[in-house]
Amino acid sequence: MEPMIHQACLYGSDREFLDMAVPFVRDGLADGEPVLVTTTSANLELLGEALGGDAARVDHAETAYYGRRTAQRATAFTRYWRRNSRHRRVRILAEPVWQGRSARDVLAWKRMESGLNVLLDDTGIWMICPYDTRSVGAGIAEDALRTHPSVCADGRTARPSGAYADPLDFIGRCDAAPLPAPPPDATSAPIDEINDVRRFVTEAAHRRGLTGEGASLLAVAAHEAARYLGMPLTAAVWAGFGSLVCDLRRPGKAISDPLAGFRPPGPVERAEDGLWLARQVCDHVDVRSDAAGCTIRLHASGPRLQTG
Repeated sequence: MEPMIHQACLYGSDREFLDMAVPFVRDGLADGEPVLVTTTSANLELLGEALGGDAARVDHAETAYYGRRTAQRATAFTRYWRRNSRHRRVRILAEPVWQGRSARDVLAWKRMESGLNVLLDDTGIWMICPYDTRSVGAGIAEDALRTHPSVCADGRTARPSGAYADPLDFIGRCDAAPLPAPPPDATSAPIDEINDVRRFVTEAAHRRGLTGEGASLLAVAAHEAARYLGMPLTAAVWAGFGSLVCDLRRPGKAISDPLAGFRPPGPVERAEDGLWLARQVCDHVDVRSDAAGCTIRLHASGPRLQTG
């Protein structure tokens, strides 16, 4: 198996995108390697026209729908590798969506880009992540050089990134800000038994107007996250703007792995599998450890406006 390669490509025109993407894809196809392209619809159209008949041999997806959340994206890459791991090399061209994201979302995606260097380290994936400098902010482009060990402009060669940062250091800086305390109107309670977590969250969600599948998914996510965190803990639920937040805090507990819950389950059950499930169904999952204990904070979409 070939070693994992993770590169950034900063491009400023359609021509520059194709100068990287076409050789990268054609070389992979010529070597009999699986090739996945997930990029914008405009770039998919450009690349499809350039590849001609070879386009039918490429796995592809519009990037906005290939893992809406960071943990879903990381899981999709891992599973693509697992399906094709009989090959020595698997190629992935993966362009995130940056426009229209909140500052919080941008930070989460930068964090994931750095984390992929650890999460995919034991795979034979060669991944190039294109960044369109016509649309991404300067801070995003600069951090691409920190989250990718090398830079590639032609789809074939690599130039080491002098700005590359150790993933755990980079992620540590992303997670440096402490979480704000729950608001005064939060519904909170101490919980000693794991089975009480789901009941508490379901009832609190209903009181905040979230019912049906939304409440059930948040309750399941909280239950699974609590299994990973352990008992006893204090749970709190409150409404944000467009979201419902569930906070689980256990005194004296610390979670040292900043990528816990990003690795999809395997044949052997692991303690972090419950946190992985929570990351799949929640819009955001924050994990913080400090001298007093550990907090897992889950954000789910709040009640929808009823019309008609």
